[in-house]
Amino acid sequence: MGDHPGLTTDALRALLTANDVEVIGDLRIELISGGRSNLTFDVRDDVHHWVARRPPMGGLTPSAHDMNREWAVTSALGATDVPVPPSVAIDATGDIIGAPCTVVGFVDGRVIRSADDLAALSDEEVTASADALVSTLADLHAVDYRAVGLGDFGRPEGFASRQVSLWARQWGLVKTRDLDDVDRLATLLADRVPASARSSIVHGDFRIDNTILDPRDAGTVAAVVDWEMSALGDPLTDLALACVYRAPVFSSVLGFDAAWTSERYPDADGLVERYVDATGAALGDWNFYLGLANLKLGVIAEGITHRALAGGSSGADGAERAAEATGEFIAAGLRALAA
Repeated sequence: MGDHPGLTTDALRALLTANDVEVIGDLRIELISGGRSNLTFDVRDDVHHWVARRPPMGGLTPSAHDMNREWAVTSALGATDVPVPPSVAIDATGDIIGAPCTVVGFVDGRVIRSADDLAALSDEEVTASADALVSTLADLHAVDYRAVGLGDFGRPEGFASRQVSLWARQWGLVKTRDLDDVDRLATLLADRVPASARSSIVHGDFRIDNTILDPRDAGTVAAVVDWEMSALGDPLTDLALACVYRAPVFSSVLGFDAAWTSERYPDADGLVERYVDATGAALGDWNFYLGLANLKLGVIAEGITHRALAGGSSGADGAERAAEATGEFIAAGLRALAA
């Protein structure tokens, strides 16, 4: 444990002090996740246990690493039924850390990220965790965002249309080669945006490893994490993304055998059925949402390789090859729209 190029003990102490947080004894920092998304650090002093997060150190995909967005949403959700880590400190401008950075309380529990993590769960626990995941997503989408102070957080109207434009634009910023089908998919989606939709807080990156399960009960979500792509928008975009993440090719994006792609979890139809049972929501043009989710993941996969080539992957294994999945996601999106 010690200083990291993206987070030093001196800078972190200054951040905590600026947020009126008392540091007792020496600070210890350990990088626990990095290379695919925001850098995540385990932070301790002699009494406290925290988690600090900041954007990757190079090759950023614009809007995909928004620490201030994450802070606003989790702070607002603290008093709701949606479990989130307690807010501790923020460097909104990056003046202290060198990049925007948040510190939250450590939440004890199990993170089911890899197939090895999943192997520790019984079949009953796997099913219970899937039920808990969908139930938590339903709870999130039921939150009155105005009542929790997020009425000015964004413009939910026209969200799906802006998402199509956003990811088409981001493709132009991160692409490592030309793929005509990306533009084709974006054009088809732009012509097919649903005329009306529900509005809610959306997580923007919802899957099992962006939650922490209760250490004693796999059927309880102790916290939802990784909110940097959250927004006010169409809740069906969250559901569709969770379903598309189930594709086996997603493991190649992460660079390891991902738990969420395992056949032990319910398939996409099973997740949708659980969500509809919990919310009573109508799915509308469901294939549009699947197409949009595939566009988003295709661009994200490309962005991981783009960042690795720019030297911002923090040594993550396989980051240079993540873009090999892009074509599969785009093809799946086109198939969804053609179905």
